[in-house]
Amino acid sequence: MVEFGRVLTAMVTPFNEEGGVDYEAAGKLARRLVENGSDGVVVAGTTGESPTLSDEEKLKLFATVVEAIGGRAVVIAGTGSNNTQKSVELTREAEKTGVDGIMAVAPYYNKPPQEGLYRHYRAIAGATSLPVMVYNVPGRTAVNIAPATMARLAEVDNIVALKEAAGDLNQAAEMVRVLPKNFLVYSGDDSMTLPMLAVGAVGVVSVASHLVGRRIAAMINDYLQGAVEKAARAHCELLPLFKTLFLTTNPIMVKAALNLLGVKVGSTRLPLVDATAAELDALKEVLRGVGLL
Repeated sequence: MVEFGRVLTAMVTPFNEEGGVDYEAAGKLARRLVENGSDGVVVAGTTGESPTLSDEEKLKLFATVVEAIGGRAVVIAGTGSNNTQKSVELTREAEKTGVDGIMAVAPYYNKPPQEGLYRHYRAIAGATSLPVMVYNVPGRTAVNIAPATMARLAEVDNIVALKEAAGDLNQAAEMVRVLPKNFLVYSGDDSMTLPMLAVGAVGVVSVASHLVGRRIAAMINDYLQGAVEKAARAHCELLPLFKTLFLTTNPIMVKAALNLLGVKVGSTRLPLVDATAAELDALKEVLRGVGLL
């Protein structure tokens, strides 16, 4: 059985002042995350601004992070796109960098039917010997992977995990119900982690773990150990942070938070922009509230 861990951080991509990828900062950030509660990282996912990264930048990022934390934590490469052949080719190249797994977002904008989604993921899985995580996020892709389609995909040997970010607890529960018992279902939203654990998820692919990874890991562990009330208190304490990180398009706020805390990750690439003054004020208030500022 594949083990990805409980807390995977959807890692931001640091940029330098010229807007280029800061690979040295990426390695440092990956090490920091592992030292602060993350069992692994997802590199060049949506939080890593994958739409504005070239394939060459992604591959160098994969190799950089593997060098930084390989052997100590899981490194999962984001290789998905809305072009199946391109995703297949990038997946093949990503495997050569030494990553431990692949994450592929559902094809966005072209809105494939369920059969197209099935064939897309089957093609990606067929291009690699690595374990594959499916990423369902209809709010960004305009297409929802149905539980029945996920059940079919789970029959593919190396499709082993789902990052479920539809924001629908009923669907999350149905995913768990129809998928094999050893299939790994992760919350794709920090605010849904505890509710999804209650219906059978194993952990979270987190944004907030950039800031409070140890606290998220402790919350998950408390829940799994039966300390449900303690876990619920932790969830409620962190909920304002979870919500504030999504005041505007991710990863604008988490990058702002890291920069405020002295972890220099730079700005975002257009078409994303920096947080506004009002957003920064709200962020600072929440960071103070959770004891980070």
